[in-house]
Amino acid sequence: MNDPTADVPRASIRDLREGIELLKQEPGQFVSSAVEVDPTAELAGVYKKVGAGGTVTRPTRVGPAMLFENVKGYDIPVIVGVLASRRRIATFLGADEKQLGRHMLRAMKHAKAPLIVDEAPCQEQIHLASDPGFDIRTLLPAPTNTPEDSGPYFCMAVLRGTDPETGKHDVTIHRLCVQDKDELSVFMQTGRHIGFMYEKYEAMDKPMPITISMGISPVEYMAISFEPPSTPYGFDELEFAGGLKGAPVELVKAKTVEEYALASAEIVIEGEILPKRRVAEDQHSGTGFAMPEFPGYDGVANPALPVVKVKAVTTRTDPILQTLVGPGEEHVSLAGIPTEGSLTQALDDALPGLVKNVYAHPAGGGKYVGILQVHKRDHNDQGRERQAAIVAFGAFPEMKHIILVDDDVDIFDTDDVLWAMTTRFQAERSVIPIPGVRCHPLDPSADPQFLWTNFDHGISTKVIFDCTVPWELRDKFIRAPFMDVDVSRFLPDWTDTA
Repeated sequence: MNDPTADVPRASIRDLREGIELLKQEPGQFVSSAVEVDPTAELAGVYKKVGAGGTVTRPTRVGPAMLFENVKGYDIPVIVGVLASRRRIATFLGADEKQLGRHMLRAMKHAKAPLIVDEAPCQEQIHLASDPGFDIRTLLPAPTNTPEDSGPYFCMAVLRGTDPETGKHDVTIHRLCVQDKDELSVFMQTGRHIGFMYEKYEAMDKPMPITISMGISPVEYMAISFEPPSTPYGFDELEFAGGLKGAPVELVKAKTVEEYALASAEIVIEGEILPKRRVAEDQHSGTGFAMPEFPGYDGVANPALPVVKVKAVTTRTDPILQTLVGPGEEHVSLAGIPTEGSLTQALDDALPGLVKNVYAHPAGGGKYVGILQVHKRDHNDQGRERQAAIVAFGAFPEMKHIILVDDDVDIFDTDDVLWAMTTRFQAERSVIPIPGVRCHPLDPSADPQFLWTNFDHGISTKVIFDCTVPWELRDKFIRAPFMDVDVSRFLPDWTDTA
């Protein structure tokens, strides 16, 4: 008899520390350094070469997570790159590296409501903003990615808030710039759920209580990064995280605000987003830049961002600050793998059986470039591959380019994808532009200065690259049929990594 629980995800990593211990057991997945490092630009400069990957300017690579044990001016170590590898994500989730999106979708069927606990590791140490000498700038080693950053940033900051009308909760990662001893600016892109909740508080002229949890379980970070349509407004991503873990996420009541924090966090900032108060993101540096964003360019400093008034910082004993390099592979994991899940869900619903797999390519930061592996079953599927691309654009509006390939192409091998684009592609018939579509504001080419027909910033021409073989020509495009042999007979230590 089949076990009904055999397909239930069970990622056993309860917190960051268990994740680090697991990585230490995996060859080449973790390194540490006791050499003093400056959190201002130097730390990110080191990791750029060690393992940032993604859209970071070269030289870079996908490498191990790295712990900086000795951060100049602080007693708190900083870890970066925990999620900067599909292999590490697969290890954390206990999943197939090439089926991560579908694995995460299965977890939605087993969602579990969070569990409230009375005591938590994240509150072993308490620092109140009302205490003499409290200064978040000297308490926590928030790094800058480049010398041009507006200031120090918390980049793995999970904000939790509650809708004042419905009581629904949301958890979302937002960029937070340290502005004063007890103030942070928060960037909330239009449409984000926390931002929508804040608008309601501001309309009532009330501060919005929030918690900011950092250094949580890698599993929780992945679940929190899921976006609509898979997680519509009012859906608590922590329930999804419970489905991935096979156990409820634990929450604890904040000490100074009416909100809850993730109990396993290394560091929690408690505070309120103030109504009708705005500051320039680069008010102290005047650089004009925020920090490097996922497309690989420095983001423009926002001239008017809401302010978080810090009420307290609580931590574990000997906490670890977790961060990322803005355009690196870590963003690709956090954005791209949930994107794959969302697209898989939409495509399975609209065109069952047509799309075998989806890859949100690192070149697009996990958001801009999607590769769809298509299985045409008969002549009726000819043309449906392009319909699949349209479905993908509709399901994930930030997607800019869709590349369609046949099911004999490895979508995770860029050389193979470019081979398909070379031998199964003619621009006259294979490029399908869709102009004048709202895409993503961080794409610098989506601007009237780049293309005059882009009548507003964020307007783009989405493109379908159809690199599939027409059904009637399929017999003319069969790849050379090599013999399938067991290489280990000849090389006993051989590992098939395909």
